[in-house]
Amino acid sequence: QVQLVESGGGLVQAGGSLRLSCAASGRTFRDYDMGWFRQAPGKEREFVARISRNGGSTYYGDSVKGRFTISRDNAKNTVYLQMNSLKPEDTAVYYCAADDYRYGNRMDPRQYNYWGQGTQVTVSS
Repeated sequence: QVQLVESGGGLVQAGGSLRLSCAASGRTFRDYDMGWFRQAPGKEREFVARISRNGGSTYYGDSVKGRFTISRDNAKNTVYLQMNSLKPEDTAVYYCAADDYRYGNRMDPRQYNYWGQGTQVTVSS
């Protein structure tokens, strides 16, 4: 079992920045690739970013490339999402997730084993 707790969400103006954190506990954090997803009201859960267990590989959804950066600190059992140049369309609940399988479709939320409770990000225009 892995427990995930997100923090860092809030209200920000368009063009601003936020950094989300996801703290993990339970099984060994570095045994998991980690991902961030988001879900806006009435929409499906959307892939945002993923980072490999050693931090050497990162992947991003097209809508956030060049604006968001995923990183991790295995010593602190924490994964981060730095969000810059925020837009109103980035408004959503953001979730972190853990995947113990290196391969498969990294953009599919069904790939992931464990999820946090989510943190709200609201971007005002």
